[in-house]
Amino acid sequence: MSEKRPIPTGVIAPSLLSADFARLEQQVTLVMDAGARVMHVDVMDGHFVPPITIGALIVDALRDLVHDRGGILDCHLMVERPERHVDAFVKAGADVITVHPEATPHIHYALKTIRDAGVNAGVVINPGTPVEVVEPVSDLIDLCLVMSVNPGWGGQRYIPSSTGRIARLRGLIPDEVVLEVDGGMSLETIDEVRDAGVDVFVAGSSVFGADDPAVAFAALSALATRAND
Repeated sequence: MSEKRPIPTGVIAPSLLSADFARLEQQVTLVMDAGARVMHVDVMDGHFVPPITIGALIVDALRDLVHDRGGILDCHLMVERPERHVDAFVKAGADVITVHPEATPHIHYALKTIRDAGVNAGVVINPGTPVEVVEPVSDLIDLCLVMSVNPGWGGQRYIPSSTGRIARLRGLIPDEVVLEVDGGMSLETIDEVRDAGVDVFVAGSSVFGADDPAVAFAALSALATRAND
C-alpha cells in the first residue's frame, strides 16, 4: 500500500496539459522551484472525452522529480471505467486519483478501490452534472474536483455559473474534504472561486502559456493563498 500524502490547500496546481512536452522535465522543475506543490495530470482516453493525452508512464517518469521536491501528483482520470486503471496509477506514483461518476456504473467501488490502495480519492463534477451526486459518496472522498469548463480541452473560458455550484458543494461535502476547481483559472477568476470555498486551483494555460511560467505561477499563488489569510 502506498503512503498517503496530504493535499496542500490554498495552492495553484499547474496542469501538465498546457506544458511543453518537449521540455516537460524543465517546465515541471521551473514551477516547482517557484513553489508549486501540486502537479495536475490530465489523463484522457479518447472515449470519455475526445482527446487522447497521457497515462501512467508519464506519472512514473515524473514521480521522483515531484516527490523529491515535496510535491504530489494529482491525477484526473477522464477515462471510461477508471476503476480498471487505478492500480497502474498507484504503482506509477499518483497521490490523488479523481474519477467521474458518468464514467463508471460503479463510482462507489471505484472510489473505495482508490482509498484501499492508500492514496487520496476524488470525485469530479462536470458542468452539467448535479452537485448532489457527491452526497452518496462523500464519506469516501478526500477531494472534490469541480470542472468549471467542459472536460477535455485546455484554454477554455470559465463558466460563470460554476461559482454558485462551488458554493453549494462546499456546503454538501465534509469540511475536511479538499475542494478543487479546474477550468478558466486566471487573475480575473480566482478571487470569486476562492471566496466560494475552493482550496486548490488548477491552472494550465495561465501558467505554462505565459512567457515566464514561474512568474505567472507566483502571481496566481498570491491570490490563492488569500484563502488562508
